[in-house]
Amino acid sequence: MGKLFGTDGVRGIVNKELDIELAMKIGVSTARVLQKNKDNLTFLIGSDTRISKDVLKNALVAGILSEGANVCDLGVIPTPAVSFLIKKYGADGGFVISASHNPSIYNGIKVFNKEGFKLDDEVEEEIENIILNDFGLSKVENKVGKYEYKESAIDDYVDYLVGTIKENLEGLSIGVDCANGASFITAKKLFKKLGVDAKFINDNPDGYNINQNAGSTHIDGLKEFVIQNGLDCGVAFDGDADRALFVDNLGAEVDGDYILAMYGKHLKDAGKLKNNAIVGTVMSNLGLVKFCEKEGINFIATKVGDRYVLESMLANDYIIGGEQSGHIIFKEFANTGDGELTAIKILEIMRQSKKGLAELKGIMESYPQVLKNVSVTKEGKETYKDNEEINKCIKMWEEKLNGEGRILVRASGTENLIRVMLEGKNIEEITNICDNIVEVIQKEIG
Repeated sequence: MGKLFGTDGVRGIVNKELDIELAMKIGVSTARVLQKNKDNLTFLIGSDTRISKDVLKNALVAGILSEGANVCDLGVIPTPAVSFLIKKYGADGGFVISASHNPSIYNGIKVFNKEGFKLDDEVEEEIENIILNDFGLSKVENKVGKYEYKESAIDDYVDYLVGTIKENLEGLSIGVDCANGASFITAKKLFKKLGVDAKFINDNPDGYNINQNAGSTHIDGLKEFVIQNGLDCGVAFDGDADRALFVDNLGAEVDGDYILAMYGKHLKDAGKLKNNAIVGTVMSNLGLVKFCEKEGINFIATKVGDRYVLESMLANDYIIGGEQSGHIIFKEFANTGDGELTAIKILEIMRQSKKGLAELKGIMESYPQVLKNVSVTKEGKETYKDNEEINKCIKMWEEKLNGEGRILVRASGTENLIRVMLEGKNIEEITNICDNIVEVIQKEIG
């Protein structure tokens, strides 16, 4: 990744790492790069509910318009809606102002191409180079674009989602946690149109409460809500609704690995699992790997990040992939993760199979997992893979686990940390192993 663009756009604390000057420069530079091959481009813009959305959007729009490109404002709307509507409206790209699951002090700018995919690394690098090295406002006389607001955007997106469902979902009772984010309007319209009896929590955004003890990163409230109301299940979105996690009727969490297993088996049984593969990441639970082995499905592990999952899916024509966090990509229906699409596709399986979520998730056994972070020096972070003592320790424990557990040691992408993750059937055993590896790392490079 570059100095500005990470795995999911440009992100930072508002008015610190991400201010109006940078937002304007992103607008100018993106329009300039993408207009090299075509004039009079039109970009869509959507945002989540953060208080900073308007100041950043206005700066971004000013930058785009100053380059002679046009802007179609979609208002507050989920990230996957922007990805879908780019193609529906024949736009040339799009922007989402959101920091996803982060607190409200953060915001971000994600950029999509004309196909609704996030920009390639090479294009991001070109935009970044202009921002950092060769930036200058347009001096072309009277070269400005047009702005419009698209009132039908939410309904157009919801109608598309409804059209992906073939089963009658009427009568299902669910709890929905909107994280006080972008789904607070679309989810209500969606479940109402599908006849689902949906009860909502965290659906009153005030600009500051997005993801605040709410949504897919704080799911305990939804667990209690589902049990108290005797619901069939619950679903929690994050701030921009590109991911979803579930709660079954007993209040147990159903994460992205279970979702991949359930939907992968659904496709396999129907003879529709293209190229017989499910795509996950190196952080996917070992239980998902074992499930795939049992079902004769190929499990493909990528680097952490939905963009890497999607790259593998596109390169190899796979149709289902995602992350434990609930960022699931249904390639038949969308070009990015979509929490609301994930929700209704799992409800469709429940109705079709006449099974509850607790029974459906029984096809996979999730292995206990321990994750610890180790503070290290900058040099240690860059060289830990070559450290003889660390490698010897990891190898020793891998041999003792003998295939009934997994060790993953990796560097953080943003901090001077080494992350140590252990999986196995015995939580006490893997905790002790994790502690030992952490101790060796601290001694060697801490």
